[in-house]
Amino acid sequence: MAHSAAQCLGLISGTSADGIDVALASFDPAPRLRAALTHPYPDDLRRRIVDLAQGNGCVALDQLGALDVEIARHFAQAANALLTREGVLARDVAAIGSHGQTVRHRPQQDPPYTMQLGDPNVIAEITGITTVADFRRRDIAAGGQGAPLAPVFHAAMLPRDGVNRVVLNLGGIANITMLDGGAPRGFDTGPASCLLDAWAQENLSEPFDRDGAFAARGKTDMDLLARLLAEPYFTAPPPKSTGREVFHLDWLRRHLHAVRAAPADVQATLVELTAHSVAEAIRAHAPDTREVLVCGGGVHNPVLLRAIASALAPVDVVSTATRGIDPDFVEAMAFAWLAHERMLGHAPTNVHSVTGARGDRVLGAIYFGA
Repeated sequence: MAHSAAQCLGLISGTSADGIDVALASFDPAPRLRAALTHPYPDDLRRRIVDLAQGNGCVALDQLGALDVEIARHFAQAANALLTREGVLARDVAAIGSHGQTVRHRPQQDPPYTMQLGDPNVIAEITGITTVADFRRRDIAAGGQGAPLAPVFHAAMLPRDGVNRVVLNLGGIANITMLDGGAPRGFDTGPASCLLDAWAQENLSEPFDRDGAFAARGKTDMDLLARLLAEPYFTAPPPKSTGREVFHLDWLRRHLHAVRAAPADVQATLVELTAHSVAEAIRAHAPDTREVLVCGGGVHNPVLLRAIASALAPVDVVSTATRGIDPDFVEAMAFAWLAHERMLGHAPTNVHSVTGARGDRVLGAIYFGA
């Protein structure tokens, strides 16, 4: 297949840390996904990432430094695996956009900070491709949340046809992009797959709740749901963003002490938690929405999608696949696009109306290939 020198690679591992998504995309004249794959983490590495991301304790500096390089090596391996499979040479890729692996995201702390591991020097060295990385910290330095960053790409990939849309990403954390003709807006609404996966792993010894079957066996515990929804994050005004540092298994366990719920009922309640928090966020901040386009791993959970559609009825809730965009690789495409824009000098690449930064900023540092 023919390949354009204008194509870029996007690399991201999200809150769920279930693997590295790789997207090879071109953007002239419009965003186009050319090839993609998901490169799994080894089980031990994923466990260490998740433990670090949701823990409140300290980690030795030597461990952190080694993990930074280890993750980068896997990111580079993922990039090379896709290029090898597709027969694409490194010289035919303009740049890699690497999000890295978030292990802490604390924009509300004083001082605020975010940390993504996966040393871009290592990625550039192993792949030989110029790598753009460190997309979030400049926005936080400017008083922003550093997230979400995909809304500007969502606006670029969808037509401006007068339809008020929301793009809903169901990753570990759910986030929305509101597209209503003005500047894009968006924020994290709360947990999606991170709690569903964690509870499935604890009770089923499976990495996730396949097809939502575990949740389908249970029913919503309204007392537990009310306790979970009392989390202040849900009613905090945007701009806002969150992650495993708030929504993790110990957070859920604290609420379970006060109720007696069967494991399947807990899973059903977590589905309703995501559906309710997403629907309330859209009703409050984008009440004229006519269509919700869903992407991310949660799109494969039919029980979750039905719950969201029910909570938002009569709004249409459909996969981004209906627009010809693979829902599994929208986020990876977004970071390929951010790298593309950075290399062309089409900055700024944040949207301060989304993140709350003091203004638009150039995001991403450039690490030249070997």
